[in-house]
Amino acid sequence: MIIGFCGSGNMAAAIARGWAGNRDRLLFFDADVDKARKLAGELGGEAADSNAELAERADVVVLAVKPGALEQAAGELTGMRAVISILGATSLEKVEASFPEAEVGRIMPNLAVEVGQGVLCIAGSFSAEVRGKLDTLGAVVELPDSQFDLATALMGCSPAYFALVAEALVEAGVAAGLDEELAERLVVGAAAGTGALMRVRRPADLRVSVTSPGGSTEAGLDALEREGAREAFAAAVRASLERMRG
Repeated sequence: MIIGFCGSGNMAAAIARGWAGNRDRLLFFDADVDKARKLAGELGGEAADSNAELAERADVVVLAVKPGALEQAAGELTGMRAVISILGATSLEKVEASFPEAEVGRIMPNLAVEVGQGVLCIAGSFSAEVRGKLDTLGAVVELPDSQFDLATALMGCSPAYFALVAEALVEAGVAAGLDEELAERLVVGAAAGTGALMRVRRPADLRVSVTSPGGSTEAGLDALEREGAREAFAAAVRASLERMRG
């Protein structure tokens, strides 16, 4: 299968990296020609000269442009049989209207698809072959299109919040006297292990099991509550939603 990427930004690159190394051919086009060429070179793919070339050669195209560029891209991708949209805050219905003759699916992944550990919300139509390829990128969750914005605020944006927590912990460890490289290794290792545990144990249960009464974890959690950590994350989700819906 030839998979075309209309746009070569961060999320398109993450998906392409997740698919690199299989038998598919990856074809890239971006208004920033150097960006498409660089990504193609990194992944053993090929840079196309235009969206029209993508439409001519690709079996399926991952639509990864800015939402405002949808109509322009659709006009250049005439004749496409299958389109996967990763456009933020752009409904499946709107993309289907722009590609009336194509099989259209919408996905919203997070950045961890790059290592096959992502979460992908999906809606719309996918062939069995395309659906199988999405499964290789991580956990696939079918959602009504109307819930995509909220899902994006939770799983699409949250890797940045988790990374911020890790940064803050590393900085605190350094301030307390640890070497920065060691502090980062400890925090990243703890985060990775905790993520694996939360696949089999509910987050609230895991938090309770780590927190011994009167212990150091309890003291730390009490400090986080006093500083408003829980409300800060709730505010982050609200702000993300407001931006997407604005």
